Amino acid sequence: MNRPAGKADPVMFSLLEAAHALEQRLESALAEVGLSMAKYGVVSQLARAGQPLALGELATRQSCVRSNMTQLIDRLEADGLVRRVDDPGDRRSVRAAITRLGEERAAAGARAMKRVQDDFAASIPPRDREVLIRMLAGVK
Repeated sequence: MNRPAGKADPVMFSLLEAAHALEQRLESALAEVGLSMAKYGVVSQLARAGQPLALGELATRQSCVRSNMTQLIDRLEADGLVRRVDDPGDRRSVRAAITRLGEERAAAGARAMKRVQDDFAASIPPRDREVLIRMLAGVK
């Protein structure tokens, strides 16, 4: 379908609005357990790893720059969710270790994410879900 120049595509904007609404639901659900999406990403990575991770490794896993990860670790440390530990293999490096409170929040965050995911899935009939998955795969 050809659109005249300057005409907005309603499908694209509907998709953006839906993504934004879903992101807001996720942020709200995580806020209820004292996390943001960024904080949840880090504590869940640390919980899954089962060991302290270098800040550079966390930055790579979260697709962000090291300076942003340093600031995020500062906030998580202030919240009592992580602590910095020395890297046994490199005296110049530091790792982030999850605390017991961080593990509890990671678990609560996972439950919050699952609730939003289940609500989202329930809002789309199964036959439409399969079509949506195929359609979104074409957008990637």
